[in-house]
Amino acid sequence: MKYPIAIEPGDDATAWGVVVPDLPGCFSAADNGIDDAIENAKEAIALWIEDAIANSETIPKPSCITELQKSGEYDGWIWAIAEVDPALVDDTIERINITLPRRILALLDRRAKSAGESRSGYIAHMTLMQ
Repeated sequence: MKYPIAIEPGDDATAWGVVVPDLPGCFSAADNGIDDAIENAKEAIALWIEDAIANSETIPKPSCITELQKSGEYDGWIWAIAEVDPALVDDTIERINITLPRRILALLDRRAKSAGESRSGYIAHMTLMQ
């Protein structure tokens, strides 16, 4: 997924500001230039999407930069694309094979049972809690 981002240039005294117009409230900043601003925007987008999914909200599709530029809201800003892994919004079930020591597997199973979840459900739940 490729989201357009608007980057407000910074300098030695001011951070580079980043806004993701398609994702309300999604913004970021960087101290060390445009490359860091884009990387930080990718992280902000991923966190925004994770939060939206956790709250059962719809994930807006990315807009076209030229359409966003027409608003004039970010005149003088630099436009770029922040590409994030589409797996962030993919809920396709996938079977995996992992290797764990038996004692860890036993502990995992006890904790899953105590939480009233399956092994897979418990692993997913604990991952999302981070």
